Amino acid sequence: MTLLYSCQSLSKSYGTRTLFTDLNLSIFEGDRIGLIGQNGSGKSTLLKILMGVEQPDSGVLSPRRGLKVGYLPQSCDFEDRSPFDILYETLTEGPDYERERLAQTWLSKLGFSGEEKSAALLSGGWKKRLGLAKELMANPDLLLLDEPTNHLDLEGILWLEKFLAREAPTYLLVSHDRYFLQHATSRVIEIDKAYPKGLFAIDGPYAEFLARKEDFLAGQLQQERSMATKMRRETEWLRQGVKARTTKSQSRIDEAHEIIQEHADLKARNRSKRAEIEFISSERETRKLLSAKNVAKSAGDKTLFRHLDLLLSPGTRIGLMGPNGSGKTTLLRLLANEIQPDQGTIKRAEDLKIVYFDQHRAQLPAGISLREALSPNGEYVSYHGRPIHVNGWCKRFLFSPDLLDISIDRLSGGERARISIAHLMLQPADLLLLDEPTNDLDIPTLETLEESLLEFSGAVVLITHDRYMLDRICNSLLALGDPEKTEIYADSAQWEASMKAARAPKEAKMEAPAPTRPKAKLSYAEKKEFEQIEGKIAKCEEDVKNLNLQLEDPSIANDPKKLQAICTAIGLAETQIEQLYLRWEVLDKKNSE
Repeated sequence: MTLLYSCQSLSKSYGTRTLFTDLNLSIFEGDRIGLIGQNGSGKSTLLKILMGVEQPDSGVLSPRRGLKVGYLPQSCDFEDRSPFDILYETLTEGPDYERERLAQTWLSKLGFSGEEKSAALLSGGWKKRLGLAKELMANPDLLLLDEPTNHLDLEGILWLEKFLAREAPTYLLVSHDRYFLQHATSRVIEIDKAYPKGLFAIDGPYAEFLARKEDFLAGQLQQERSMATKMRRETEWLRQGVKARTTKSQSRIDEAHEIIQEHADLKARNRSKRAEIEFISSERETRKLLSAKNVAKSAGDKTLFRHLDLLLSPGTRIGLMGPNGSGKTTLLRLLANEIQPDQGTIKRAEDLKIVYFDQHRAQLPAGISLREALSPNGEYVSYHGRPIHVNGWCKRFLFSPDLLDISIDRLSGGERARISIAHLMLQPADLLLLDEPTNDLDIPTLETLEESLLEFSGAVVLITHDRYMLDRICNSLLALGDPEKTEIYADSAQWEASMKAARAPKEAKMEAPAPTRPKAKLSYAEKKEFEQIEGKIAKCEEDVKNLNLQLEDPSIANDPKKLQAICTAIGLAETQIEQLYLRWEVLDKKNSE
């Protein structure tokens, strides 16, 4: 395997906050790496270091000479220009027609129609696709992707899994989507201080990583127990006093201290920390919390859904599915009584307590401190009817009290998501409406959130692109997208099979290429180009012929340098001939219209 990038002994801190120390990483050609770790462990920072956007505090970066690295950040923003113009201007070399062809090709590969007027007006998912096209057009040797599934709906994630396998042979991606990690990666690396070198890596899919990780941590825990016995014995020996140790060698004393320190290190690594998430249920016994009958809703001229019936009782956990724009968030807002249906009725139990998690985190104003965000009404919060000091409250969500006075603007997306969940936990609820609560959360926090939702005795309506959470939490999945009907599925695999079956007839009909729009007649410059292009082709073909004749010369055939130079020239000339023929076809078609 060809080594593309090597990192030795990398360390990075921000003030008193250490992300990682003495981290080693090697990336080989053909690697499909999934990088995971808790929020704040430094995953995104590591990608920026590999890209050259940030510098490590210490350590050595050794990319292969001439290595081209592409980088897709968590969020992509573009100016008010068409996607075609953005891709066209990404390429700075080559003839205009070749740049035009490549831009159109990549737009088609990423699913764009070519009619989009402004990249600035695209949804988050389509901006992500455009950002991916922009990076891949540069033909990188290594592609770095930071949370590539963010802003994509489930269909978009399924598409991305197949697209990466086809178009990006070597990449390193950060993701908390467990099914995506299973399908899109062949090597998994976790950054965590639970490991001796702060990092654990295995070759294989995510499921194998979980099994190997469990074995490793179990072995490390057993090692701590064995070391504890040695540590107690050595501690007792050291306590016997100077007199008892006069005949002992200094090396034995040093060994005792090493054992004590090793045990302390093992104990620290084995001390697992997770956010303590527990939603407060009102414990009401009403069997019908909410009933929706014949509900319809439109957005402008677009009908989102109609004839929708829904019954929510304690223990009901429904997952909402469908493409972006199908009305999932709108339905949550209807259930929360924020907006009203165009048709139908929604009946709520008397004094129904609803807690609504907003995917845009609207309840977190910018610039406030972590203290103000976690405890907006003073030094204490009221939880389960008892006061908890903000110092203790912040620890439940894996924040150090030392960080209480920093601005939340300096926190990661996952850390801000934990603050939002902390707000929800303070409110007793009969019904939880959760709009993308998994965005930016690390895997341990996702697992804790899932366990809390499973224990919650009220009803849950959940929007998430995390298929693992949907399958683990929900009793049923409600699929939106077709205004005339809403389908119910048992799990995401059944929904995916239904989507494939629905696409099959359409794909079978797509044997002939879609008709293209009529092109404009040749411009003056194109006419001149068309008149000269056949002569250029003939000249290039003559050059190739002459170069091939030179290969028959024994003096050249026996000179490796001259031979290589001529072969290179032949290759370049043949590539130019191919490009000229492609261009001739384009111009000839326009000329004949």
